[in-house]
Amino acid sequence: QVQLVESGGGSVQAGGSLRLSCAASGYSYGAYRMAWFRQSPGKDREGVAAINTDSNKSYADSVKGRFTISRDNAKNTLYLQMSSLKPEDTGMYYCAADSTWTQYPLNRDRYGYWGQGTQVTVSS
Repeated sequence: QVQLVESGGGSVQAGGSLRLSCAASGYSYGAYRMAWFRQSPGKDREGVAAINTDSNKSYADSVKGRFTISRDNAKNTLYLQMSSLKPEDTGMYYCAADSTWTQYPLNRDRYGYWGQGTQVTVSS
């Protein structure tokens, strides 16, 4: 059974940094594409960053240059380093996983497994 557990969220002032973690279990972690999504109240869940099994990365334009996604296959853990945070980065951040190939790694419909989320709040 695939299980994804996020941690590392919290409250921070604009310009600050946070690092999110996602601990994975129940499957062959290294064989799955992983991603971070976020959702704010009243908005759709949007893709933030994704990383393939070959460590090829994709980012939403809104976070390029500020966020870095990485994975540690030995620890079955996914990370999202967030810097220069802005109030518009506020939301619930979700970890997602899938074993199939896709041309659209930031599309939420391409993921079959999700964590419960961790809240990030950025104040101005």
